[in-house]
Amino acid sequence: MGTKSDLLRIGAEIAAFLLAATCAGCEEPGVLLCSRCRGALVPRPQVGATPRGMPFRAAIPFEGVAARCIRRLKGEGATFLARPLGAMLESVLLPDVTPMTWVVPVPTARKAFRRRGYRVPELLVRRAHAEPQRVLRLVAGTVDQRGLGAQDRETNVRGSMRARRRTEGAEAVIVDDVVTTGATLDEAARALEAAGFRVVAAVALAATPHRAGFG
Repeated sequence: MGTKSDLLRIGAEIAAFLLAATCAGCEEPGVLLCSRCRGALVPRPQVGATPRGMPFRAAIPFEGVAARCIRRLKGEGATFLARPLGAMLESVLLPDVTPMTWVVPVPTARKAFRRRGYRVPELLVRRAHAEPQRVLRLVAGTVDQRGLGAQDRETNVRGSMRARRRTEGAEAVIVDDVVTTGATLDEAARALEAAGFRVVAAVALAATPHRAGFG
């Protein structure tokens, strides 16, 4: 057990951290996620389709408080946000998951993993009370998708994934954090189906509003 001075020092450090913090959703000072923004993180299910016509569901549109929180999680190491975000993902993920289902997150580039120290889709799946299966791996380099149009995104990811194992008809659900055009989901489905998986659903935490409609 620490001494009284140790406890006071730790308390002071926590207080200083909170004072320096701002809400991930609205920048309110002195709080990591204010009650108003936490209340905004509720599922608003969407449905959409990828360029190859595969349907997908997303828990929330990528806008407002949700978008700002996702950016904090992906870009600033705010892993505490994975819990409320994962709770939203759970609403669209678990209805398709049975004890026999493989929950397959899209793979994370090595550079992104080294920068963050964690894989965002896998972290979200765990916070959604499911077990991620690292079946897919990247076998070809891709450029940053931000700023690319739909056709360029599809070209960028085509042939970039491969399954680590083969199966005979095992059911798989693909999970991504944010869907923009759906090209990444299509490539993940291609790689899984080439290895004998049967893709039964594709889900995401969020989708850009122009790619999906409210369901």
